Amino acid sequence: MLSSEKNRLHKLLADAGIRLNVVVSDIHGQAARAMVKALIEGQTTEQILDLAGRLRASRADLFEALQPEELSGAHLFVLTEIMAHIEELEARMGRFEQALLAGLSPWRPQLVLLQTIPGIDVMGAAMLLVEISADMHSFGSAERLASWVGICPGNNESAGKRKSGKTRKGNAWVRRLLCEFAQAAARSRCALKDKFAALSIRKGHKKSIVALAHKMLRIVFAVLKSSQPYHDRAVDYEALSVQRNAPRWMKMLIKHGFLEAGTSPVAAA
Repeated sequence: MLSSEKNRLHKLLADAGIRLNVVVSDIHGQAARAMVKALIEGQTTEQILDLAGRLRASRADLFEALQPEELSGAHLFVLTEIMAHIEELEARMGRFEQALLAGLSPWRPQLVLLQTIPGIDVMGAAMLLVEISADMHSFGSAERLASWVGICPGNNESAGKRKSGKTRKGNAWVRRLLCEFAQAAARSRCALKDKFAALSIRKGHKKSIVALAHKMLRIVFAVLKSSQPYHDRAVDYEALSVQRNAPRWMKMLIKHGFLEAGTSPVAAA
């Protein structure tokens, strides 16, 4: 429903001649949404441009994109109603997510473990855990779990010729989640991205996503069964996290008196 309302807002802006989507990658990002709301409220173009924040588009491009061809009263009325509905749906989804995470508090260690796998965020981990549970002993093996989900390709082979590789029927919700995880992992910096690139040469995009989703389910099974985080063979995420956060950690250590300014952290240790 939320996606439908966002698409309606996008089409209505285009109908009015607002071409913000041409210069902004996501018109529902923080800055772009503030600009759209300011436009609906009738603020001047200069006031709207001041809300651009860190958008990459130049001020001139944004100015041109915000010049409506025909922004009528009817446009403004429907835009106001759609924006209100979008924000109401987002607030409601936020409350549902909070309730879900609160209900899964006893399984917080498993939620954290699943988030070490590239492409899986906190809500994805929560929804997956609700569907398959944290106890992998009930499935016995990764192959049985894949068969239950329906992400394991069928094996129809005769005289050395493979006739069909269609996936079986299973849990459609888990398949959808896994494919979303695979889409995200294929764009991230990890070994799974390399796996997807190798598969896509032979299988094409869609089949490669399903194959990667199958591999990720096997990783999920191994992580939950062993209670050990995922370790990527291509990227050291621990070192990457230190590299990204070390400057902030240093500032906090200096701020709270644990380290003097200009002191080397190695010398302090």
